[in-house]
Amino acid sequence: MLALGLFKNRKKAGNSHYLLAGRRITLIPFTASVVATWYGGILGVGEFTYLHGISNWVVLGLPYYIFALIFALFLAEKIREDHFATIPDRLRQYYGETAGLIGAVLITILTTPAPYILSCALLLTYLFDISLFPALLLATGISLIYVYNGGFRSVVRTDVLQFGLMFTGFALLVFICFQNYGGFQALREGLPELHLTWHGGKSKQYILVWFFIALWTFVDPGFYQRCAAAESPVIAKKGILVSIGFWVVFDFLTVSAGLYSRLLLPEGSEAALALPALGLTVLPPVIKGLFFAGLLATIMSTIDSFGFISAITFGRDILWRLKRSGNEVAWVKLGLPFTAAFSLLLAWLLPSVIELWYSLGSVVIPGLLIPFLSTFWQKKPIPAVPAMMILSTALNLAWFLFWFKESKYPLGIEPFYPGLILSILWLLTAGKFRLNQLD
Repeated sequence: MLALGLFKNRKKAGNSHYLLAGRRITLIPFTASVVATWYGGILGVGEFTYLHGISNWVVLGLPYYIFALIFALFLAEKIREDHFATIPDRLRQYYGETAGLIGAVLITILTTPAPYILSCALLLTYLFDISLFPALLLATGISLIYVYNGGFRSVVRTDVLQFGLMFTGFALLVFICFQNYGGFQALREGLPELHLTWHGGKSKQYILVWFFIALWTFVDPGFYQRCAAAESPVIAKKGILVSIGFWVVFDFLTVSAGLYSRLLLPEGSEAALALPALGLTVLPPVIKGLFFAGLLATIMSTIDSFGFISAITFGRDILWRLKRSGNEVAWVKLGLPFTAAFSLLLAWLLPSVIELWYSLGSVVIPGLLIPFLSTFWQKKPIPAVPAMMILSTALNLAWFLFWFKESKYPLGIEPFYPGLILSILWLLTAGKFRLNQLD
């Protein structure tokens, strides 16, 4: 995989080739890249299924299919047609330089690969009995080294291989479990009753929260980058639609594996390591190696993708825009070490994949969501968007920090909602204000 990533096509040069692979990504690599980079939190998927059964599909599958479908039908083609390389570019065009810089800061935080570096490091510590810090360094170095020279083309090239490894590894795991331990009947008889219900014992309100969290799909910089890099608007739209189909298949494999882990592993096993523990328990040596290669590939594909996007955002959309000098690619390469260091710091300070996911998403997404989506339908830009983005993010951050002090959220409301409500009210008030002006 390293050799594939480090291979560089010397005939291709220029900013567009480094940042977006020359905007020539065809359907097969587009689909493989979108699918492969979607499952960096695979250990969290296994953990959720081990604890709550098939409700994993309801909260971590279904809402993302719905929002990805909306993204494909209404946004993907427009992103490719508009020729903006990044989300901050789009915000800058519609709302001005300040909004673009604020958006770049938020996306740099949102796309830090810290949760996935931590996942990879935890897997390495489990497999090779090494301590966490060297595992973090190893996970970061292996996943980002080839991005430095090869850019987005290296990311996509390795994604194709990682796509094949992840499907092969999990298909073999589920097939062997099915052959040796039985199918649905065995699961129904051996699993806790709630594991085979759609809610897994969770409340409807809890399920609904995950649908709101899935709004992340609309401001996913990985989606945006791949649509911008597609060979044509049609490829961008079709690629997302085909990817949803592959997600359904892979989710079936991961949920099945998670259910078998609950069935076969000893009571009290560590839920976060349910999938690797299952692989060690049931697979023969050669297939075991292939499965763990697939598991590592699943995580690494997201590390290199998010690491590269974070480096683009910090190096190009912040530093280069402020300096207004030098080559864009040089600034992106400067951003990679920053991305690596920032991600390592986050992973070291907050060594929980779920907490990293939840914290980053809850604080950052509401400040981006409404300004970004409104660029596709608002004929006139929302007034004072920089203030809107700052206040929304600051409100969520204050809400989140209150939890650290009091161990509970104000009014029992999760930190995602206050900033989102503020952004929606800002949008509605701005629209009403414009109507009053017309009257």
